[in-house]
Amino acid sequence: MASPDQDLTPVLDKDGVRLTVDDALATVTLTNPAKRNAQSPALWRALAEAGRALPGSVRVVVLRGEGKSFSAGLDRQMFTPEGIEGEPTFIDLARRDDAGVDSAIAAFQEAFTWWRRNDIVSIAAVQGHAIGAGFQLALACDLRVVADDVQFAMRETSLGLVPDLTGTHPLVGLVGYARALEICVTGRFVHAEEAVVSGLASVSVPAADLDGAATDLAAAVLAAPRDAVVETKALLRGAVGRSFDAQVVAERAAQARRLRDLAGIGD
Repeated sequence: MASPDQDLTPVLDKDGVRLTVDDALATVTLTNPAKRNAQSPALWRALAEAGRALPGSVRVVVLRGEGKSFSAGLDRQMFTPEGIEGEPTFIDLARRDDAGVDSAIAAFQEAFTWWRRNDIVSIAAVQGHAIGAGFQLALACDLRVVADDVQFAMRETSLGLVPDLTGTHPLVGLVGYARALEICVTGRFVHAEEAVVSGLASVSVPAADLDGAATDLAAAVLAAPRDAVVETKALLRGAVGRSFDAQVVAERAAQARRLRDLAGIGD
C-alpha cells in the first residue's frame, strides 16, 4: 500500500521528522530508516515543532516510521563520551544542577506530550523495533496499531537509567503496575500477541497491512462528530484522576454541553 503522505507537500521535513496534512488527518513520519529511526535531541525538537505546526483543522494524527523499525530508541552516539555534535552529552547533563537537569529533560519531553491533547486523537502505527524512547513515543499516542513483527522493549533500566520520556504513566494505565514494572526492569520484548491481549495495542495486522489499518482506524475516528470526540477523550483521560462520584458529575456537565450544542442553544 502506498504511504498515506506520499503525494502531500510536507508542512515540516527536518531532522528525521516529516509532517503532512490532508484536511482533518495529519501524518507524522520518522524518516531515518537507515538508523532504524533512532532518536536524538534534534529529532525531539522536530517532533515538538510538528505538534506546534498542526493546523486547527486536524482531528487525527497518525505516527509512523519508515523502514523495518518504528524506532529502535536513542541514537547510540548519545551513549559515547563524545555524544552528538552540538548536543549535551549525558556527562554534561549530569554536571548540571538539579534545575538544569530538570529543564533539559523537560525540553526533551515536549516531543512526547502534545499527542495527548484533547482536540486530536493520535494513532501510532508500529512495526519492528520500538525500543526505549521508541516504546515511549508509541505510548505517547492515544491508540496503537501494531504489525505482527512488533517488538516493544523498555531498556532504560537495563542501562542504569529510568524511562523519562512520559512513558511510565500510560504504561501503568494500560497494563497495570506489576506488568509495567516487570517489563521495565527486565527489559524484555513484548510481541504483538501480548501487546493486544494486555491492552498496549488495539489490533495486530501483517506488516504489509499496517498503514491501511491505521488509515482505517483514523477514518473511523473521523466519522464521529468532532466535538463529541473531544468531550469523550477529555472525560476518559480525566477519569483516572477522579473519584467515581466526580466522574459522573463530569459526565453530566459534558452531556449538557453536547445537548445545548446540538440544540443550537448557547451557554
